[in-house]
Amino acid sequence: MEKSLQIGTVKTDGILVLGPMAGVTDLPFRCLCKEQGAALIYTEMVSAKGIYYNNRNTKSLLETAESERPVALQLFGENAEVMSEVAKRIEELPFDILDINMGCPVPKVVNNGEGSALMKEPKKAGAVIEAVARAIQKPVTVKIRKGFGKDDANAPELAKIAEECGAAAVAVHGRTREQYYSGKADWEIIRRVKETVKIPVIGNGDIFTPQDAKRMLDETGCDGLMLARGVQGDPWLFSRIKHYLATGELLKKPALSALRETILRHAKMQLDFKGEYLGIREMRKHVAWYTTGYPHSAKLRVKVNAAETFAELEELLEEYVAETEG
Repeated sequence: MEKSLQIGTVKTDGILVLGPMAGVTDLPFRCLCKEQGAALIYTEMVSAKGIYYNNRNTKSLLETAESERPVALQLFGENAEVMSEVAKRIEELPFDILDINMGCPVPKVVNNGEGSALMKEPKKAGAVIEAVARAIQKPVTVKIRKGFGKDDANAPELAKIAEECGAAAVAVHGRTREQYYSGKADWEIIRRVKETVKIPVIGNGDIFTPQDAKRMLDETGCDGLMLARGVQGDPWLFSRIKHYLATGELLKKPALSALRETILRHAKMQLDFKGEYLGIREMRKHVAWYTTGYPHSAKLRVKVNAAETFAELEELLEEYVAETEG
């Protein structure tokens, strides 16, 4: 039987987690990943200040679907009072876990003292976690990085603080803030966090193949695996990992016809969610990711970047499949 994660009162039906990615893990994409076997889904990160001051743009980020649950709603912010007040305000929304982002490396977030900047201030980070955990009944989790700079790999220390302050689980990305997404993720730090705390530890960073997933489990002993950039354009990575962990057998990536069907289904969901104008523009980057590694896809991407309607996208994909398979 497949293992599961027990995060506070929430039990998942597997160990594979879809990580939060700004501009990527919106509702349509999350639903596709859920279908492929993601056991826990994270939303895009949402600004606590944005909710606090009723920013209109945050509303769609808070939308979830019953079919994707259990879902973790991810907040970012550095003010304990604002974070706890917002947590209380949104607790009745249909999400299962509230996650605090302490790993985002983006300058405009870090310069506000939010995201991975909190790793430089463990005491302040602890105060934020404790205030949120006390404010609500739902489990609170934290996503961190290896550390801020190369000389301060303090993830084990911060994970311990998170545990002591009421966090029900911690996700660890094996890179520092200074690394962003470059270089190699340090899985050793994930192992050290696992040895430091008793709460579940979710490993994150450089899981691009089923073999990577197994290796991370073997090398770190982590309880869950968080997939992020590896599933851009490849929601099937979840089902391939599940199959590989269960049987040791590697499944192939989908054929072109199946790829086309998924892209069009994704596009329909996007259009329903965001309207045709925005939806088609959102799909451009997804099509680029979906078709990476497939033959003659560069030409298709150029054409798709000029597409304005669903009908155009459909026609371009029909032509591409016919030419490539023919």
